[in-house]
Amino acid sequence: MAISVGDSIPTVKVTQATAEGPKEVDTGEFFKGRTVALFGVPGAFTPTCSAKHLPSFVANAAALKTKGVDAIACMAVNDPFVMGAWAKDQGITDEVAMIADGSAVFTKAMGLEFDLTARGLGVRCQRFALVAKDGKVTHIAIEAPGAFEVSSGQAVLAAL
Repeated sequence: MAISVGDSIPTVKVTQATAEGPKEVDTGEFFKGRTVALFGVPGAFTPTCSAKHLPSFVANAAALKTKGVDAIACMAVNDPFVMGAWAKDQGITDEVAMIADGSAVFTKAMGLEFDLTARGLGVRCQRFALVAKDGKVTHIAIEAPGAFEVSSGQAVLAAL
């Protein structure tokens, strides 16, 4: 069952791609005491993720922060080196934390896995966006497979 409004963000270890290299992150600590906009994508460097999803949060980063968002994070079931390369390719500096969930542990704990094994892509993350305040989900939007309508930076901004 997918995580929903009122649920707590699961506490697991993920890896953040940083300029200094991979950094282990405890999700409980990452979300504690602040408002975080987290969005998940099926994969780094994929067409919709690169052309629309990630850029929508970069374009709306300042407006989201004006509305009380302390941090923006992008998550994919990729390794931290891929997430770091994608950040570099997209010109991401520190406006969006790039979170690697390489084994889909966080994705599965949130009930947001999407099995694309038949297509040779393995288990991926569904496209979604959520807002959590002090580790509690206050807004979540999960896309239908293949869609990009409710999880953009603009949609999250409108929900705040």
